[in-house]
Amino acid sequence: MADITRRLGWRHLRGGPTAHVRHHRSGKLVHDGPGLSFWFRSLSAALSEVPVDDRELAMTFHARTVDFQDVAVQATVTYRVSDPAVAAARLDFSIDPDTGAWRSAPLAQLGTLLTETAQQHALDVLARTSLSSALVDGVTAVRERIAAGLATEPRLPATGIEIVAVRVVALRPEPEVERALRTPARELIQQEADRATYERRAVAVERERTIAENELASRIELARREEQLVEQRGTNTRREAEENAAADKVRAEAEATRTVRLAEAEAARSVKLGEAEAAKQVRLADAEAQRTERLTQAEAARTVRLAEAEAARSVQLARAEAEAAREVGEARAQAQAAWLRVHGDVDVATLHALTGTRLAENLPHIDSVTISPDVLTGLLSRLGAGERE
Repeated sequence: MADITRRLGWRHLRGGPTAHVRHHRSGKLVHDGPGLSFWFRSLSAALSEVPVDDRELAMTFHARTVDFQDVAVQATVTYRVSDPAVAAARLDFSIDPDTGAWRSAPLAQLGTLLTETAQQHALDVLARTSLSSALVDGVTAVRERIAAGLATEPRLPATGIEIVAVRVVALRPEPEVERALRTPARELIQQEADRATYERRAVAVERERTIAENELASRIELARREEQLVEQRGTNTRREAEENAAADKVRAEAEATRTVRLAEAEAARSVKLGEAEAAKQVRLADAEAQRTERLTQAEAARTVRLAEAEAARSVQLARAEAEAAREVGEARAQAQAAWLRVHGDVDVATLHALTGTRLAENLPHIDSVTISPDVLTGLLSRLGAGERE
């Protein structure tokens, strides 16, 4: 679309390099060509803009084959405007002088023309072709037929249109028919897949058998080598035992020699130590004897002194005890004489009572006394007789 700006009642148009602009003023052609830039008045100017670049037109339509099967055709037509003057004269490419937009839809008209023309030739070729042939060779046939039909279409050069290329993207039947057509191929593919699976399984079984045989051979070889290993281990063990025995013997002899030497050295050392200890003990015994003798003499002197002191003390104590015994005896004798003098004047009953009292004081403890009737009767009789007297 052309770029139009306003300046004080004038308009300035700037076109693109792929846009062919035609400017008429008062019925006369003033400017004509692509990539133009000029000033104009909107009230007296008639402008048209024709695109001259290659354009892609995608189209999709349905057709019916000779066996009455519906197919969808997807195609693309590349075209361009080769004669802008003829195209502007046949189609309305005029633009608004204020906005630069097309007043109508010329490209839609071109698209309708090309689509209907291509669809007519595609329908013509597919109507005489079966579905299977159309699916196999239909794309090439439809593309060639559309290209040839558009090349020979007289209306396109008269409109200034040139066909650049025709491409048929796809030619598809209805989904149900497509699934039905895919079924045999799927079955074949499945059969091939099954056959490949069976062959793969057979190969796998054969390989497993080979692997099992190799494993068995490996186990046999491993068992044989293990037997050799056991024999070698036995030989090594015996050799190691012999070497250990020889080493133990050498160590034992060395240890015995060392022990003998140590014993001899220890014996010599013990002898020396014994002699030194004996001499020391002799000296200690002499010193102890002298010390004991001195202690014995000192103890004997001390014992003599203690014995003499103890004898003197015993003599004094004996004398004191004898004097005390004499004095006690004299006092007791005097007390006894006084007691006899006192009791000599007392009657017999009182003496009996005092005797009973002393007897009671010296008797052991008695919890209870049982008096029989005979004893009580006798006592009472004696008591009554005494009162009568």
